[in-house]
Amino acid sequence: MNLIRKQNTWFPSLMDEFLNTNWNVTVPDYSNSSPAVNVKENNKYFSLQIAAPGLNKADFEISFENKVLLIQVIQDDGNENNDFTRQEFNYSSFKRNFKIPESVELSKISASYINGVLEIKLPKTKEAQPQQKKLIKIK
Repeated sequence: MNLIRKQNTWFPSLMDEFLNTNWNVTVPDYSNSSPAVNVKENNKYFSLQIAAPGLNKADFEISFENKVLLIQVIQDDGNENNDFTRQEFNYSSFKRNFKIPESVELSKISASYINGVLEIKLPKTKEAQPQQKKLIKIK
């Protein structure tokens, strides 16, 4: 049974019923399998902001190896909420990889999760930060 039904005046009712039946076949939708990411850069750090609402801090695993930052969430696809007639959002597993620039100080990477946004700050090394203007006196 469909709650929302497309009204089509071009086809007779039987044809419309036949074409709009989902035949109990579910096709996974991969269009939203990876969260949206904003990347910022300023003089002192890079910032990754990942939209991941509905999760807890404990759901995230953030690691880096060989200059690659890996962010992942592994959710159990338990069947406790499988009684949906239609489900348009879920909190599913994902993995995102980011190559870390040479200018990042790996030991000072930090992360926070506030209001559904995971923010990871990648501070730049002192050498990569812009140096203050220095005046040189002529002798």
